[in-house]
Amino acid sequence: QKTHLKSICLQYQLYLLLNSHFFCLLKNEMRLIIFFLCAYVPKTAAGHCKWAEVLKDLEQIKTSKDIDVSLYTANTDEDVKCQEPVMRCFLLETKVILQECLIKNCSKTQDVLNIWKNGNASLENNKLNSTTSAKCKECEEYEEKNFTEFIQSFVKVIQKECK
Repeated sequence: QKTHLKSICLQYQLYLLLNSHFFCLLKNEMRLIIFFLCAYVPKTAAGHCKWAEVLKDLEQIKTSKDIDVSLYTANTDEDVKCQEPVMRCFLLETKVILQECLIKNCSKTQDVLNIWKNGNASLENNKLNSTTSAKCKECEEYEEKNFTEFIQSFVKVIQKECK
């Protein structure tokens, strides 16, 4: 959500700049072509990885001493067909972390909430290459691991997705 907002602001600033200094020299058709090119380029540059905001927040919470939970942790080497269920599992377990933070009033509650919100938004906006095969595991079938191992695995899965 944050990245999308920055992209819109940048597009508008480019439009104003081009409109005031450059568009006056061009014919109508050329104006439209240049406008669409300028509007498209920032989106592709800024939107390379829809999970960038989640990665930033994961970096913020990975050293938290407030969070002490065991979480179902999906394997980082799951079949490509199981990408979406794997990400959903990580987000479900992030909800567990959020509940734990709310109970204990931990210092990273807002960062965890951001991971959960941005992760769900990225999952919905960025339809993953997944057919949810029958051979994909349910979240509860994965091994429970401590918080640090969970975050490391979550980061690896997102980095794999962003390649």
